[in-house]
This record gives sequence, structure tokens and C-alpha cells, in this order.
Amino acid sequence: MAHISLEDVALDFPIYGSQRSFRHELVKRATGGFIRRSKESGGHVVVRALDSINLEIGHGDRIGLIGHNGAGKTTLLKVLARIYHPTEGSAVINGRVSTLFNILPGLDMDDTGYETIRTCGMFLGMSSTEIDRKTPEIVAFSELGDFLGLPVRTYSSGMMVRLGFAIATSIDPEILILDEGLGAGDARFAERAKQRVDDLVERTSILILASHSDALIQSMCNRAALLHGGRIIALGDVDEVIERYHHLNSEAAAAQ
Repeated sequence: MAHISLEDVALDFPIYGSQRSFRHELVKRATGGFIRRSKESGGHVVVRALDSINLEIGHGDRIGLIGHNGAGKTTLLKVLARIYHPTEGSAVINGRVSTLFNILPGLDMDDTGYETIRTCGMFLGMSSTEIDRKTPEIVAFSELGDFLGLPVRTYSSGMMVRLGFAIATSIDPEILILDEGLGAGDARFAERAKQRVDDLVERTSILILASHSDALIQSMCNRAALLHGGRIIALGDVDEVIERYHHLNSEAAAAQ
């Protein structure tokens, strides 16, 4: 059964080079972290993007991550996705993880639509047999017809979104890590896409969703975690954590 256990997880990003490079890296990689010198990295300046993260997630959990830009939400998602490895602490993640950070991973613009289905499916962790089984469903949902035999560089942006979304939501994950920024094209397609995401979430053991939308967190999650400065400062009931977040924002606005 899917299960996630994070114990005292911390993550540092070393910063090298000139002051200009430092500012660029700080903004690009870990705006919400705090700066320190790390003995482990030979005294180099590092940005601690996550600090003392403790989190237990089990079957049936739908966790919403909230917090201002730079609070550590995306960094935490990438630890859960096994993209980043903790500098300190332990992250035990049991279960097949699928992420929807990028709806067309491994994209080659010269590949046909059918070739893209296979390549992106493999990047999402599907076997060749699974891709073969799911291809007719992906083809039908994308509604691209004969265009799937053409290179994707000939597609409009809307067609690319349709194909990518159809592939990304065909997975059967145990742990689904979802970015609210996932696009779904025009209004008619967006309505169909919402139902497809709902179906995907329904067949997922664990969901972790990072979002700035109160309504989205409230509709999809049964627990929430508030991140601030790379730490979890509130964890529990969705409405209570959202209220804490708004109170924090009000305090920050009053202090300016």
C-alpha cells in the first residue's frame, strides 16, 4: 500500500560564482529559503530551501500544499517525486509515483503524435504493453485524428495541450503529484479535462496538490499543509490551515 514518510527532511542548494550569479540562482531556485554557510559543503554559501519537514501520508490522503511563492511548495513536491534528494533527514516513499509537472516530458518536436505517445508514456513510467493498451483511449480523448501521424512541430499550441493532457492523465499512479498549472486548452476541452482529472484522482491512492486556489484545495483535499520559509507551520484540517494562511498574509500586509 502506498505510503510516504518524511523525517526531519532538509534540502540545501549550494550557490557558487559571482554575486550576480548568486542573485540569479537564489531567485531561480530557492527564493523562499534562508542563506547560510554549510560545513558539509566545505563552507560554501547555501540556500536552505526546506528545513525540518516531518510528514506522514497514507492511503486515501489528499494533501494540499499552500503558501506564498517561494515558501517551498514546489521544492517539496520534487522531493516527493524523487527528483531532489534530502540534504538531511530521510524520505521514504513507497508506491508508484506519477507527476503532472510537465504534460509532455521527453518531447521531440520531430516525432509524430503516435511516437510522442510512446516516448512520453515511457517518461511517465508506463511499460510498452501499458502504452499499447492505453493508446486508443489517448487517441480518442485527444480528438486529433489524422494529425497524430504528423510531426508535433506542425501542431498548434492547443493541439499540443490536448495531446499532452491525454497522455499525462492516462496513467494509473499510486501516488499522484499534481501542479494546479496543468493546462487544458479551450473551454469545451477544459470541461472534459476536469472530469478526466477527477477520474484520475479517484483511482489514486495518495494525492499531493500544490495550489494557490482555496477552492481547489477545499474541493480536492482532506488535509492541508502550510509552508512558510521552507518549513511546515500548520498541518491538518483544510479550512483551519487556509484560515491560518490568510491570517499570516494579513499580518505580513499590516507590517509593511
